[in-house]
Amino acid sequence: MRIAFLLLTLWPLLQNQPPVSDKVEPTDAKPAFQVQGRGDQIYLCAQTGANGMQWVLKGPAAVLYDASNQQVGKHGDGPTWTWKDGSAIMGKVVARRAAPDSANIPWLLIATGPTAGPTDAFAQPGVLDPITYVQRSNTQGGVAPTAGCDAAHIGASQAVQYSATYTFYTPA
Repeated sequence: MRIAFLLLTLWPLLQNQPPVSDKVEPTDAKPAFQVQGRGDQIYLCAQTGANGMQWVLKGPAAVLYDASNQQVGKHGDGPTWTWKDGSAIMGKVVARRAAPDSANIPWLLIATGPTAGPTDAFAQPGVLDPITYVQRSNTQGGVAPTAGCDAAHIGASQAVQYSATYTFYTPA
Protein backbone atom coordinates (compact mmCIF):
# COMPACT_ATOMS: atom_id res chain seq x y z
CA MET A 1 0.00 0.00 0.00
CA ARG A 2 2.80 2.40 0.95
CA ILE A 3 4.62 1.66 -2.32
CA ALA A 4 1.49 2.34 -4.37
CA PHE A 5 0.93 5.65 -2.55
CA LEU A 6 4.52 6.75 -3.15
CA LEU A 7 4.37 5.80 -6.81
CA LEU A 8 1.05 7.63 -7.31
CA THR A 9 2.44 10.67 -5.51
CA LEU A 10 5.74 10.77 -7.40
CA TRP A 11 4.64 9.56 -10.84
CA PRO A 12 3.60 13.04 -12.10
CA LEU A 13 7.03 14.35 -11.12
CA LEU A 14 8.72 11.57 -13.05
CA GLN A 15 6.61 12.12 -16.17
CA ASN A 16 6.48 15.92 -16.39
CA GLN A 17 10.12 16.88 -16.66
CA PRO A 18 10.62 20.29 -18.30
CA PRO A 19 12.59 20.52 -21.50
CA VAL A 20 16.35 20.75 -21.37
CA SER A 21 17.39 24.20 -22.53
CA ASP A 22 20.50 26.33 -22.69
CA LYS A 23 18.37 29.30 -21.70
CA VAL A 24 17.24 29.42 -18.08
CA GLU A 25 16.41 33.10 -17.84
CA PRO A 26 13.14 34.75 -18.82
CA THR A 27 12.88 37.01 -21.85
CA ASP A 28 9.83 38.89 -20.55
CA ALA A 29 11.10 39.86 -17.08
CA LYS A 30 13.93 41.73 -15.34
CA PRO A 31 15.99 40.73 -12.29
CA ALA A 32 14.68 42.23 -9.04
CA PHE A 33 17.06 40.72 -6.44
CA GLN A 34 19.22 37.69 -5.61
CA VAL A 35 19.59 35.53 -2.53
CA GLN A 36 21.70 32.54 -1.59
CA GLY A 37 19.88 29.33 -0.67
CA ARG A 38 21.54 26.79 1.61
CA GLY A 39 19.98 23.57 2.81
CA ASP A 40 19.08 20.11 1.56
CA GLN A 41 17.52 18.43 -1.44
CA ILE A 42 15.31 15.67 0.02
CA TYR A 43 15.11 12.42 -1.96
CA LEU A 44 12.75 9.45 -1.52
CA CYS A 45 13.56 5.88 -2.54
CA ALA A 46 10.83 4.84 -4.98
CA GLN A 47 10.04 2.12 -7.46
CA THR A 48 10.13 3.74 -10.91
CA GLY A 49 9.18 0.80 -13.12
CA ALA A 50 8.68 -2.95 -13.03
CA ASN A 51 12.14 -3.57 -11.56
CA GLY A 52 13.61 -0.08 -11.24
CA MET A 53 14.38 1.64 -7.98
CA GLN A 54 15.85 5.11 -7.65
CA TRP A 55 16.09 8.18 -5.49
CA VAL A 56 13.41 10.66 -6.59
CA LEU A 57 13.38 14.32 -5.57
CA LYS A 58 10.73 15.11 -2.97
CA GLY A 59 11.76 18.76 -2.69
CA PRO A 60 14.11 21.28 -1.18
CA ALA A 61 14.41 22.43 2.41
CA ALA A 62 16.57 25.54 2.39
CA VAL A 63 17.05 28.86 4.11
CA LEU A 64 17.47 32.01 1.99
CA TYR A 65 20.13 34.60 2.84
CA ASP A 66 20.67 38.12 1.50
CA ALA A 67 24.05 39.65 0.58
CA SER A 68 24.74 40.52 4.24
CA ASN A 69 24.11 36.88 5.23
CA GLN A 70 20.84 37.71 7.00
CA GLN A 71 18.06 35.13 6.79
CA VAL A 72 15.27 36.54 4.61
CA GLY A 73 13.13 33.51 3.83
CA LYS A 74 12.73 29.81 3.21
CA HIS A 75 12.48 27.56 0.19
CA GLY A 76 10.52 24.31 0.32
CA ASP A 77 8.39 21.70 -1.42
CA GLY A 78 6.16 22.77 -4.24
CA PRO A 79 8.53 24.50 -4.96
CA THR A 80 7.61 27.38 -2.69
CA TRP A 81 9.40 30.45 -1.38
CA THR A 82 8.28 32.24 1.78
CA TRP A 83 9.67 35.64 2.72
CA LYS A 84 10.09 37.03 6.23
CA ASP A 85 7.27 39.53 5.52
CA GLY A 86 4.85 36.60 5.07
CA SER A 87 4.58 36.81 1.27
CA ALA A 88 4.83 33.49 -0.53
CA ILE A 89 4.99 32.17 -4.07
CA MET A 90 4.76 28.73 -5.64
CA GLY A 91 6.35 27.79 -8.91
CA LYS A 92 6.55 25.33 -11.76
CA VAL A 93 9.78 24.48 -13.54
CA VAL A 94 9.60 25.67 -17.15
CA ALA A 95 13.23 25.13 -18.24
CA ARG A 96 16.30 23.31 -16.97
CA ARG A 97 19.95 23.20 -17.90
CA ALA A 98 22.63 20.85 -16.69
CA ALA A 99 25.00 22.52 -14.24
CA PRO A 100 28.51 23.09 -15.63
CA ASP A 101 29.73 20.38 -13.22
CA SER A 102 27.68 17.17 -13.15
CA ALA A 103 28.31 16.90 -9.39
CA ASN A 104 25.76 19.71 -8.95
CA ILE A 105 21.98 19.83 -9.44
CA PRO A 106 20.65 21.49 -12.64
CA TRP A 107 19.99 25.17 -13.11
CA LEU A 108 16.27 25.97 -13.40
CA LEU A 109 13.82 28.60 -14.55
CA ILE A 110 10.62 28.52 -12.52
CA ALA A 111 7.42 30.43 -13.40
CA THR A 112 5.66 31.62 -10.24
CA GLY A 113 2.37 32.76 -8.80
CA PRO A 114 1.15 33.74 -5.33
CA THR A 115 0.12 31.05 -2.88
CA ALA A 116 -2.08 33.39 -0.86
CA GLY A 117 -3.25 36.99 -1.00
CA PRO A 118 -3.20 39.61 1.73
CA THR A 119 -5.15 38.72 4.84
CA ASP A 120 -6.90 42.08 5.09
CA ALA A 121 -7.63 45.21 3.04
CA PHE A 122 -4.87 47.16 4.84
CA ALA A 123 -2.10 44.63 4.32
CA GLN A 124 1.03 45.93 2.63
CA PRO A 125 2.27 44.16 -0.50
CA GLY A 126 4.99 41.62 0.22
CA VAL A 127 8.40 41.35 -1.37
CA LEU A 128 7.41 38.25 -3.35
CA ASP A 129 4.04 39.53 -4.62
CA PRO A 130 5.33 40.94 -7.96
CA ILE A 131 7.68 38.02 -8.70
CA THR A 132 6.97 36.19 -11.98
CA TYR A 133 10.06 33.94 -12.25
CA VAL A 134 12.77 32.47 -10.07
CA GLN A 135 16.05 31.30 -11.54
CA ARG A 136 18.21 28.73 -9.73
CA SER A 137 21.88 28.91 -10.76
CA ASN A 138 25.41 28.48 -9.41
CA THR A 139 24.39 25.24 -7.75
CA GLN A 140 26.72 23.28 -5.50
CA GLY A 141 25.88 19.69 -4.51
CA GLY A 142 22.35 18.36 -4.08
CA VAL A 143 22.65 15.49 -6.57
CA ALA A 144 20.60 12.36 -5.83
CA PRO A 145 22.42 9.52 -4.07
CA THR A 146 23.65 6.75 -6.36
CA ALA A 147 23.31 3.87 -3.91
CA GLY A 148 21.11 2.64 -1.08
CA CYS A 149 17.74 2.63 -2.85
CA ASP A 150 16.48 -0.93 -3.06
CA ALA A 151 13.34 -2.92 -2.23
CA ALA A 152 14.23 -2.90 1.47
CA HIS A 153 14.38 0.92 1.51
CA ILE A 154 11.26 1.98 -0.45
CA GLY A 155 9.90 5.14 1.15
CA ALA A 156 13.18 5.98 2.88
CA SER A 157 14.35 9.57 2.57
CA GLN A 158 17.81 11.03 2.32
CA ALA A 159 18.88 14.68 2.60
CA VAL A 160 21.73 15.89 0.37
CA GLN A 161 23.28 19.30 1.13
CA TYR A 162 23.22 21.95 -1.57
CA SER A 163 23.52 25.66 -2.16
CA ALA A 164 22.33 27.82 -5.04
CA THR A 165 21.83 31.38 -6.15
CA TYR A 166 18.15 32.31 -6.56
CA THR A 167 17.40 35.31 -8.77
CA PHE A 168 13.87 36.70 -8.49
CA TYR A 169 12.34 38.43 -11.54
CA THR A 170 9.52 40.93 -12.01
CA PRO A 171 7.70 41.85 -15.25
CA ALA A 172 9.85 43.78 -17.76
